[in-house]
Amino acid sequence: MVERVVVVSPRGFCAGVVRAITTVERALALFPPPVYVRRAIVHNAHVVARLTAGGAVFVNELDEVPIGSVVVLSAHGVAPSVHEQARARRLRVIDATCPLVAKVHREVRRFSDAGCDVFLIGHAGHDEVVGTLGQAPGIQLMEPDADASHLRVADPDRVACVMQTTLSQRETAPAVGRLRDRFPALAEPAAEDICFATRNRQAAVGWLATKVDVVLIVGDRSSSNSMRLREEASASGTPAYLIGSIGELQDEWLTGARVVGVSAGASTPESVVDEVVDHFRRQGASVRDEVFLDEQVSFRLPSQVRS
Repeated sequence: MVERVVVVSPRGFCAGVVRAITTVERALALFPPPVYVRRAIVHNAHVVARLTAGGAVFVNELDEVPIGSVVVLSAHGVAPSVHEQARARRLRVIDATCPLVAKVHREVRRFSDAGCDVFLIGHAGHDEVVGTLGQAPGIQLMEPDADASHLRVADPDRVACVMQTTLSQRETAPAVGRLRDRFPALAEPAAEDICFATRNRQAAVGWLATKVDVVLIVGDRSSSNSMRLREEASASGTPAYLIGSIGELQDEWLTGARVVGVSAGASTPESVVDEVVDHFRRQGASVRDEVFLDEQVSFRLPSQVRS
């Protein structure tokens, strides 16, 4: 029987997610309905459902948005071609791209303009990866576990790499190492691409996993950073599971466990974490909050919704 639950911080919403969600909420308050949102504003079904109930209309592509309408672009960022399509449809665009993703976009363009072949380390199909690949022609995607021996470039002395912001250092460091073995002149960004919130949550979960019998990560299966948190906990040897809600918890995961650790992905609402914690509290478990580190970061909203 579970006797104690340890809930670690930082967890849940990061500054980029707060900015994106607040952007949609402000747009709904400031502009006549409907307000459209291209793709999931963040990768969490609970967030999307709440904003939909508040009047947001989520679409996959801009051709689903009536000409002249207001549209919010998600935190994951988009290719320049999406902005071009928005201009062609005379859409009023509010760009909620996370500033740290926008930083990677600038790096891609800078390296490309300097004549480098650019590799993006990331997972194929992820919205952030799709947007980053579109920032310049010829960007090559490299999966974190891929072999680099077959890669070809125009000039081995002019090669650079960037990475998806929600990866783990555990998977990116070997990937960069393989690229550097293949191309010793490999250039990297001056500042690390993995975002501070991703690093902080992974470090906190790694610490948590050494203190408990089982780790539960509360997050959506479409969320890259939530998946990485589960992997980070598992790497310590502690069983770890990803659940989107308390309804996904399986009793057999807790067999023999006295202490359960809980954290949450950067796009997970605290209300969903509370439901998980309350489940154990009702069964008689004590609950303790542990602050691994204090995270005090915020981003300015897009100018269109700043008033």
